[in-house]
Amino acid sequence: MITIRLNKLQFYSYHGVHEEEKILGNNYEVHVELSFDSNEIITELQQTINYVSVYKIIKQRMAVPTALLETLAQDLAEQVHDADKRIRSITVSVNKKNPPIPGMEGSVAVIYKTDF
Repeated sequence: MITIRLNKLQFYSYHGVHEEEKILGNNYEVHVELSFDSNEIITELQQTINYVSVYKIIKQRMAVPTALLETLAQDLAEQVHDADKRIRSITVSVNKKNPPIPGMEGSVAVIYKTDF
């Protein structure tokens, strides 16, 4: 099994249920970990999952406002898997860096993991 990670991907997006989130936006950090089977030495790009393609999918999806981080994480996992069916498992973490919670210092995150 081979695992590929895309770490600390930074986006400014307009996800959330509150009106101010839809107008002002927020900083997000995304992590994606995916695994696939390989019984051979990988020497060619077509033998692996192209992380450039995965990043492009994530970037496009992050640009679409979504009310819930749970929905966003699930959609990201499905879209990445749809692009390459060799993926056997995927974990997506979406971290909202400055949630609109009065008095809160810190961030919130949703982590979604699924096997295919």
